[in-house]
Amino acid sequence: MAENFFSTLKNELVHHQTYHTRDEASREIFAFIEGFYNRQRLHQSLGYLSPLAFERQVGDS
Repeated sequence: MAENFFSTLKNELVHHQTYHTRDEASREIFAFIEGFYNRQRLHQSLGYLSPLAFERQVGDS
């Protein structure tokens, strides 16, 4: 699972960016994880729902 996550992170963000400082990279990676990966990106293991939508669906059950 971790290997899959890091592959996604590299392919969808890191390989498309040039970072000038470690702080800049850290901010961008945090924003990707918290703003996109955990909230919007569809995950196969969750029935092609975002984690946020999946949590809402499970909470309504």
